[in-house]
Amino acid sequence: MFKKTFTALAVAGVFVAGAAEARDQMHIVGSSTVFPFSTAVAEQFGKTSGFKTPVVESTGSGGGLKLFCAGSGDKHADITNSSSGIKQSQVDDCAKNGVTDITAIKIGYDGIVIANAKAAARMDITRQELWLALAKDVVKDGKIVANPYKSWNEINSKLPAIKIEVMGPPPTSGTRDAFVELVMDKGCAKFAEVEALDKDAKKAVCASVREDGAFIEAGENDNLIVQKLDANHNAFGIFGYSFLDQNMDKLQGSVVEGKEPTFENIAASKYPVSRPLWFYVKKAHVGKVPGIKEFMTEFTSEKAWGEEGYLAEKGLIPMPKAEREKFRNAAMNLVNNVNDDVKK
Repeated sequence: MFKKTFTALAVAGVFVAGAAEARDQMHIVGSSTVFPFSTAVAEQFGKTSGFKTPVVESTGSGGGLKLFCAGSGDKHADITNSSSGIKQSQVDDCAKNGVTDITAIKIGYDGIVIANAKAAARMDITRQELWLALAKDVVKDGKIVANPYKSWNEINSKLPAIKIEVMGPPPTSGTRDAFVELVMDKGCAKFAEVEALDKDAKKAVCASVREDGAFIEAGENDNLIVQKLDANHNAFGIFGYSFLDQNMDKLQGSVVEGKEPTFENIAASKYPVSRPLWFYVKKAHVGKVPGIKEFMTEFTSEKAWGEEGYLAEKGLIPMPKAEREKFRNAAMNLVNNVNDDVKK
């Protein structure tokens, strides 16, 4: 698994849970999708606030929440980013370790793209077809069988006549969680044979990704997927819209159910594979680690996350004004709201 770590001047030392460090500098962990946005705010914050630039580490959403929930004190992260939203099981893990007062801040929206090299043909596909391409077991001739499909055109003759080769995130990634929820679950629900299964069996069939080489776990480094797609024009990659936005000269997003993954379509909720992005703040660290409240102020300012803010320039889809005001208020008052939008 690859990690990305950011500081203003240089990588002065990667934060690792359990390491004793001077805590005059914030530590932020979590989602690779939120990483570019959190990094941009950290950089701006370091330049303008008088506080040290926070260390921002890309560990994946699941890895970040594990570090965040491990406890309070110098050894533990102050903030974690997530691209899938916190789950009840993760809230419970936090509580077991005494992390009970958490402020959840939604920062905006993102789309999950299925992208390939711009030099290749653009794919127009449905979520049902994506499930048939990537699921471990699929419905064929009225039965659930091991996935037999080797090339895209075997699923639909209108799809490319090339082998199925998709690079995507590991199970620890919020992007993987969201892809399963928004694509795999929706795609498999189209089949009566799946709907007839009991809850656990249905979940297993819908969410299990094939392990025969058609789907390739590429770690948490979305930039690595971008590089590989640029080199292999027959492959596709799954990652957040912001990485597509930053690489429009090299890549293109597939059309999903007639909608392109554009800023406008995601903002209007027309693109079907979109999700909210979050960060979570440990209230016990506010006032002990310098700059946390001020960092939250910077992140929730209109100049950062507003419609014309610098995060929109990096691909973040801003929330409506009323929603921005709601979460800005939660940030400024350190509201313990983590259970309001928890995922079961």
